[in-house]
Amino acid sequence: MKLVSMISLGCPKNLVESETILGLLAASGYAITPSLEDAELIIVNTCSFIRPAVKEALNAISYSSQFKKKGACRCLVVMGCLPQRYGPQLAELIPEVDVWLGVNAAPVLLGSLQKALAGEKVLNCPSPHREPDSGSPRLLTTPPSTAYLKIAEGCSHFCSYCLIPHLRGPLKSRPLEAIYREACQLAENGVKEIILVAQDTGSYGKDLFGSPSLNLVLKKLAQIPQLEWIRILYLNPTSLTPELVEVIKYETKICRYLDVPFQHANQEILRKMKRKGSLEEHLRLVDYLRSAFPDLTLRTTLMTGFPGENEHAFRELLSFVERAEFERLGVFPYYHEEGARSFRFPETVSWWEKKRRCRILLQLQREISRKKNRKLVGRELKVLIEKDLGNGVYLGRSFREAPEVDPKIIVKAKNLSPGNFAKVKITQAYTFDLAGIEVE
Repeated sequence: MKLVSMISLGCPKNLVESETILGLLAASGYAITPSLEDAELIIVNTCSFIRPAVKEALNAISYSSQFKKKGACRCLVVMGCLPQRYGPQLAELIPEVDVWLGVNAAPVLLGSLQKALAGEKVLNCPSPHREPDSGSPRLLTTPPSTAYLKIAEGCSHFCSYCLIPHLRGPLKSRPLEAIYREACQLAENGVKEIILVAQDTGSYGKDLFGSPSLNLVLKKLAQIPQLEWIRILYLNPTSLTPELVEVIKYETKICRYLDVPFQHANQEILRKMKRKGSLEEHLRLVDYLRSAFPDLTLRTTLMTGFPGENEHAFRELLSFVERAEFERLGVFPYYHEEGARSFRFPETVSWWEKKRRCRILLQLQREISRKKNRKLVGRELKVLIEKDLGNGVYLGRSFREAPEVDPKIIVKAKNLSPGNFAKVKITQAYTFDLAGIEVE
């Protein structure tokens, strides 16, 4: 038996892959430990979507390599998007790493470890066209009541700023029955909230059935009695079909929470991004969604400083945020990434100006969030308790909050257990967080 420790970086989609790797290793006789110093095998699952992710991954690799000198580590494995993007160059620059694996590494992991433990260096980063894993066991690292469920791999949109299709390949949807089986297993093990993820969640099934079919997944999962919440992340605006809206409207287990990354609102910038829409088209979609779901929590992600974003384009983006009044908003500056199609556009916005525009958008969002939160005072919400802080204080989430990316609800109560639901009356509203008391 060998001790294994893992560092998992990046998004929930990467986390699912990490959990699959840990499950595979545990089933093969390895023991999992949180201690890097004690581990004989260290795995770093990386992201390289933008420059900060590359820097974070390199720092994690550098940190982990120290344990080959002063710890028990005999084998250092780096997998995921970073090797997929830079594998051959990195293998020369960082000889401390024994195994470099690209994305969807589970099928080749055990064989690669055998070679490495026999003294062989391994570089296995082929074209990212492997079929998505459909049956490997997973070792969950999320709270026991919540789990991510990856329903597809890759993306076929080819937005000009994005490297995902190059790193992950085109859309490859998992079979519906495989998704259902995994969801049933998760529910039988105590999971009450399933969060559907993919690089392009809303396009699920386009490669299998000829048209987007996320509505079929939702209908199937809603039949699982133990599940109480089904949450959807990463919906391209173009994927909100009438069929999808209809099933969300009538299946009560589906959270009235939609994560729709609009990226921008200026039509010319969207065209250069290879995305559809305009300010008015986006606003019509927001109005349509709010009409369909009166209690909707709407999250989006926006980008500032894309090549060609002049003051007029930015003002349109600012107007979009002001008029749409999103409940949740993420903003990040454009990174000029080599390999992306947008790399051929000359940069027209300085780094300082990109950051300034981010701050302006976030300040506006703070005002919107504060106003919306105040309206929730006095309302009762069903809250999933996640953490006991002691002295009768707990942290939790309602349908309005996704894990990691959204605020929390601070709950005062006599005796609650993490992993269970509680009815909470909201008594205080902050800029982002809420506070309340348990209702008996």
